[in-house]
Amino acid sequence: MSLEKFSLKSLFNLIPPRLMALIRFGITGVSGLFIDFALTWFFKDELGINKFAANGIGFSAAVISNFLINRNWTFKGTRAKAAPQFTAFLMVSVIGLLLNSGIIYLLDNILHVNFYLSKAIAIFLVFFWNFSANYFFVFKSVQNSKS
Repeated sequence: MSLEKFSLKSLFNLIPPRLMALIRFGITGVSGLFIDFALTWFFKDELGINKFAANGIGFSAAVISNFLINRNWTFKGTRAKAAPQFTAFLMVSVIGLLLNSGIIYLLDNILHVNFYLSKAIAIFLVFFWNFSANYFFVFKSVQNSKS
């Protein structure tokens, strides 16, 4: 029996494509989370900018980073043109931002949960919207060819 059958690549091939996309999307999201939190903190706490404006800045930088990583790694192999695909990705992300901000507003301003805990909860919840919309809408041509 060949050792190649027990390689890491062969193990990854056992993971269904949709689950692998979810895992990669999550890893990409963690990188975006670091960008988002770092910039939000910097603009809010260091520069004294309004927390929702700071949230928007951090979010925007993370969107650009996440699009590039998702296009080239998570949903690689896309034949779609980058500009229209980024526009669709941005639309999904803006809806995600509205959901994110609404959850933060509810938790932080209404329920008085710590701002950063509110932000973490919002990111977790909005993750599922973002993955679904990107999987089935933005990067759908890639998924149709793999399924």
